[in-house]
Amino acid sequence: MVEIIKGTPELNASIPAELPVLPLISAVIFPQGVTSLHVRLEKNIRLLEENKADDQLVCVVAQKESSPSVQKQEDLYKIGVAARIIQRVNMPNHTIQAVFHGLTRVQLEKLVQTEPFFVGRLNPLASEEIQSVDTDLLIAEALGLFERLVASDPRYSPELVQVLRLNLSSAGHFADLLAGYALFPLSEKQQIIETLNTKERLYRLVEFLTREVNKKKVETELATKVQKDLEKNQREYYLRQELAAIKQELGEKEAEPKDVERFRRILKKAALPAEVKTEADEEITRLESLPQTSPEYHVVHNYLDWITTLPWNHAAHEGRDLKKAEEVLNADHYGLDKVKERILEFLAVRALKKDAPAPLLCFVGPPGVGKTSLGRSIARATGRPFVGISVGGMRDEAEIKGHRRTYVGAMPGKIIQGLRRAKSKNPVFMLDEIDKLAVGVQGDPAAALLEVFDPEQNRFFRDYFLDLPFDLSQVMFLTTANLLDPIPPALRDRLEVIRLPGYTNEEKLEIANRYLVPQALEAHGITKQNLVLQPGVLEKLLSHYTREAGVREFSRLISLLARKAATQVAKNKRAKLDVTPERLEELLGPTPFMPEVSLRHSEVGVASGLAWTSAGGELLFIEATRMRGKGKLTLTGHLGEVMSESVQAALSYVRSHAAELGITSPHFERSDLHVHFPEGATPKDGPSAGLAVVVALASLFSEKPVRHDLAMTGEITLRGKILPVGGIKEKVLAAYRAGIAEVILPEGNKKDLPEIPAEVRAKLTISFVSEAAEAIEKALINLILPKAEDTQALKALKRQESKN
Repeated sequence: MVEIIKGTPELNASIPAELPVLPLISAVIFPQGVTSLHVRLEKNIRLLEENKADDQLVCVVAQKESSPSVQKQEDLYKIGVAARIIQRVNMPNHTIQAVFHGLTRVQLEKLVQTEPFFVGRLNPLASEEIQSVDTDLLIAEALGLFERLVASDPRYSPELVQVLRLNLSSAGHFADLLAGYALFPLSEKQQIIETLNTKERLYRLVEFLTREVNKKKVETELATKVQKDLEKNQREYYLRQELAAIKQELGEKEAEPKDVERFRRILKKAALPAEVKTEADEEITRLESLPQTSPEYHVVHNYLDWITTLPWNHAAHEGRDLKKAEEVLNADHYGLDKVKERILEFLAVRALKKDAPAPLLCFVGPPGVGKTSLGRSIARATGRPFVGISVGGMRDEAEIKGHRRTYVGAMPGKIIQGLRRAKSKNPVFMLDEIDKLAVGVQGDPAAALLEVFDPEQNRFFRDYFLDLPFDLSQVMFLTTANLLDPIPPALRDRLEVIRLPGYTNEEKLEIANRYLVPQALEAHGITKQNLVLQPGVLEKLLSHYTREAGVREFSRLISLLARKAATQVAKNKRAKLDVTPERLEELLGPTPFMPEVSLRHSEVGVASGLAWTSAGGELLFIEATRMRGKGKLTLTGHLGEVMSESVQAALSYVRSHAAELGITSPHFERSDLHVHFPEGATPKDGPSAGLAVVVALASLFSEKPVRHDLAMTGEITLRGKILPVGGIKEKVLAAYRAGIAEVILPEGNKKDLPEIPAEVRAKLTISFVSEAAEAIEKALINLILPKAEDTQALKALKRQESKN
């Protein structure tokens, strides 16, 4: 608050040669002005506390900087005002509210004391009062400008103009009075306090007022101009708009941002498609007109960043040396001949026809057989960069096709992101776990992949974020899955499926010797001298510690042995771990598995079936028993509807053909039957266990045991026909791993025999049957069919019955 003693000239009171000095951070006190200040600094509080006399005089002078720590005279302006302390009030937090009455200008000659407060030697300054026509005109001009400023700026009270009109008698007093009212910067007020000549002081005052009036005029015009675009949370944006309008009014062109220059250089060098270049030009022009603090600026900048960094026309050089590609594939993976053959075929076609479309392969198989690692190997063999993403659990369509730019934080989908990482438009792009795509409220990502995988559409693939066509036709897409059934039919139709069944033990041993053991030694910093695997160790690991189609758990066990060896070497560099089959239990613990055949013996009512799961094939046991009752059938083992119906069909066949099967006095109607599939926590379904159920029931009612070294698979009909089933290779491999001697398969699955590895066919007896009676004859021990109904006669009778 500032008060003025009206009608008095600048006070020429007797000023002592030395006075306490009070530095001011944010205010300037003018002669004859009364100003209230809140004193907070410790040094200034000490000054007021030690100078409590009535009408105590002090020198108030402004600081050059706003720092509270003033240490020397150079931090203060030279000219200030001698003032009288007319009131002081103690305030909370050890502060003082003091009222100062300005007396006259003084010059601070020297600080003679700095502690505990400043004391300075002063020289009073007289104001050069000039009264002339020029000063009268300047007073009128200043008063008119101030009236306009008060009218346009609500921060000023209209009463201030009336106060000034009552104090026109002295030009110097008027100038100081108006300068005290005006909201000038501290430095400009200091210029006025330092100007002793009244006429010059009025000139400066008019100059400052003219600038303030013009500034306020432009601000008012700008407020009207930008009002439509102003939002509540965009105050900084509003100020930037004002600054741009001011520069436009002054005829100054804002310097072009560095980002705009960079984008223009990139756009000039890049060979972009015409549509992309046009869109980029428009966005750069738009970016140039936006202030950097605008939210829209960052949206456009991000969009241009994506456009200018995508490989629109850059393709990696593709190797077409078939021999070298074959060497790479063989070096990285053992077996997998079908995959290798397909990749070499593709390279051969590309060598003859450069624009041949890339294949769209889907590797289907159990975990751990090398589906994902095949992608990197194919990339190395073809000379292309590799990009891999996992789509398992993905439930948002935008993950594939991106978000529209209207959304906050929008970005392209995984396809465009992968191409940007690859820096090439023809990478090997692997989508892992495609069978585990989910459907959510945000859309169906599998449906979005239809456009990506369709060769007729992916030449003009439009990501929602870019909204520009990108050519995906040169990308080699690879996908992996454990199961084919969960993949939607429309998507499955676009895929070239290559099945990767499980490995045989011989293949696993070869993989271990070629890859797993050397990799484990390298990963743990040891050599083959530190870890010695004696003959039989890897074989026992496979038979007693793993049950898998792939080699993932096998690899973990080898790494576990390597870690134990590394621990010994870290303690003693000359140490080594000598692993024998007998020491495995000591190192790895008790064996979790035993060969299934060695644990079993031939029993009545127990048959071995073969099942297929996402982890490969496995042995499935069927147990049947009967007790006195009324012909009730009980099924247990977490069975699906199809498998339950298969058991019922098998029972109906056995009951209707009891005599033909040599089953006497079965007493079906006086017995309750219970069929159980062990491992009840595991869901089971499908028709392929039908043949094994028939054999188990025939064994139960004939009281003849089933061979324990024999397993079977096949779907049963009510007429006893054995229908073909799927997953033959995986099932046969499971039987081979379990030590089974003979496998019974449906006649219709003979076509699958070449898929079974030669070493497995050499060690397994594989029999094909078309009738249930044939399988029963092979499976039951000492089963003798009636002479009148030998197998051939039975077949003839069946054919005759079918004709009738």
